[in-house]
Amino acid sequence: MQESNYLGTEKVGKLLRQFAIPCIFSLIISSLYNIVDQIFVGNGIGYLGNAATGVIFPITVVGWGAALFFGDGAAAALSVSLGRKETKQIHKSVGNSILCSFLAGLVIAAVGYLGGNHLLRLIGATEANLGMARDYGFIIYAMMPFALVQTTLSSIIRADGSPRYAMGAMLVGAVINIIGDPLAIFVLDMGIKGAAYATILGQFVSFLICIFYLVKSKTFRLSADSFRIDSAVLKRVTALGTSSLLTQLSIVVITVINNILLVRFGAESSYGSDIPLAAFVVIMKLFQIVLNVGIGIAAGAQPIVGYNYGAGRYDRVRELLKLMIKWTAVICLACTVLFEAVPQVFIRMFGSDGELYTQFAMQCLRIYLSLILFTTVQKVCAIFLQSIGHAKAAAPLSIMRDALLIVFSLILPFQLGVTGIFWAAPAADVIAAVITVCVMIRHWKGLESLPEPSEAVGTTLPKPAKEGIILTISREHGSAGKRIGQLAAEKLGVTCYYKEMIALAAKESGLSKEFITNLNSNENAVMRDLYLSTEPVRQAVTAQDKAIKQLADMGACVIVGRAADYVLREYKNVVRVFIYAPAEHRIKNVMKMYGDTREQAKKSILRSDAARSAYYKSISGREWGNPHEYELCIDSSVGMDAAAGIIYDYINHIQ
Repeated sequence: MQESNYLGTEKVGKLLRQFAIPCIFSLIISSLYNIVDQIFVGNGIGYLGNAATGVIFPITVVGWGAALFFGDGAAAALSVSLGRKETKQIHKSVGNSILCSFLAGLVIAAVGYLGGNHLLRLIGATEANLGMARDYGFIIYAMMPFALVQTTLSSIIRADGSPRYAMGAMLVGAVINIIGDPLAIFVLDMGIKGAAYATILGQFVSFLICIFYLVKSKTFRLSADSFRIDSAVLKRVTALGTSSLLTQLSIVVITVINNILLVRFGAESSYGSDIPLAAFVVIMKLFQIVLNVGIGIAAGAQPIVGYNYGAGRYDRVRELLKLMIKWTAVICLACTVLFEAVPQVFIRMFGSDGELYTQFAMQCLRIYLSLILFTTVQKVCAIFLQSIGHAKAAAPLSIMRDALLIVFSLILPFQLGVTGIFWAAPAADVIAAVITVCVMIRHWKGLESLPEPSEAVGTTLPKPAKEGIILTISREHGSAGKRIGQLAAEKLGVTCYYKEMIALAAKESGLSKEFITNLNSNENAVMRDLYLSTEPVRQAVTAQDKAIKQLADMGACVIVGRAADYVLREYKNVVRVFIYAPAEHRIKNVMKMYGDTREQAKKSILRSDAARSAYYKSISGREWGNPHEYELCIDSSVGMDAAAGIIYDYINHIQ
């Protein structure tokens, strides 16, 4: 509660600095392995070495994506569980994620070894760099299972409340790599194999440091049972980690397509296949550093934006957006000036292997990074929209630039030759920026027009009631389940709670009642899972669950909706009821209650039931409406009074 108030009252500029700077450093440190390799390989081996590491890069990104798939998912699940004070199952989320990351690493390594030269040629290797790519890759593959576990554990350690420990583990590995690269390449004369050995040594030390953390973790303890595969736990983890996986896979697709195109069109130019490929690798490293700064600002701001949006403090949300864009723009403009004015400094930092290579790389750096401001701000806006739960707009924006880049990369080389592949970036940036501006203007106006949150009413905790049965009512839309719950409460002489738990959740979290009310109703089916995993929604769900438990602790009562049957699953005195009805009966009810036409009523029922089902599955991993999950399933077409009577008779029978 104190932290939530802090997010809503502290100056937004101070909050942004506190949250964003560690994120930026973590992202930059995590990318140091590849960048350091590129610098020392370029200077010690030449551009062919850089091209070779560029060939292996997509394979390492697949591994990174798999690690984040399980790691970010487990971290999100851990955060939610801590918020709900449900810590018993955390060890399973962690153990299952570690095991699956390790197995994924084994699979990727096996594919790499079995694919051999054929796989490397498929993703862009040429005859000139194939041997180096194989030498480098075959060493990197060996550490893949441990590297994936280390990345997964970094996410989990941060969520466990030890972000500095996670950053320290990555930093130690990066320092070992920085020291090991020149030692292996220049002193021991091991060539590209030396760069690979330095990389995996750093990764292994980071892995050991992360493993050591498990003996002193704050919120969980692992046992043999933690590593027993639990499908329900994995479903929850992977649902929360899907966006991280998709982000990494998009990088893989872009890199592989560009590698193939660069080899093909480079061979038709005076530069040959390897110079464009090596230049692209170097430029992408510079691009990633700048992009990570913007993503770090936006990712650091996520909990602040999410909390204030959920609390209805839209003035602070607008101020945060302005600051995010301002600082992203300042940093990107400074980098753009440097890239355009002195590109040779950056190219030669990664080696200057011949005038032809340097000339081409400088030209393409200026082209590819000319509008990196647009790229980065567009990504920041997409993350901002996800932070406020607008997944329907955020998801297309997050992949739009990458999709446009692929399209232009496939078209422009036929008109402009090999440099057309680099011109694809600014072309994609312009279109993506125009669309992003239009989307953000609409959402900005929406933020300005949103009403201030209403004052919480009825937030005083109810007085203790008599001991007895706690009745939870789940219901299909149009089945009159809420009214039946009220009638049953009257017969039993207890209180029926519906809006009251929303008010309590709002008071507990500082979020607005309007936001909590709309948890399972304001996103379409395609984007609903992503919406339910966003920061403000997770805060609201946690607060709502706590409110439900507070009401149940008061004594006998009826609680309608909000997955109360699952939230109270460990309570011994709970009776779970599901209210359903034939479609025609529900359609008529909705038409009568809301004045809908028949078609509107049918659509409303489908949309509402789908939202309730998705919400229930998201927080429980179980099937909403499964009769085996309830003590009573009642067809409300028998009449509301009759349905309430059935509940009353059942409660009296079991008491």
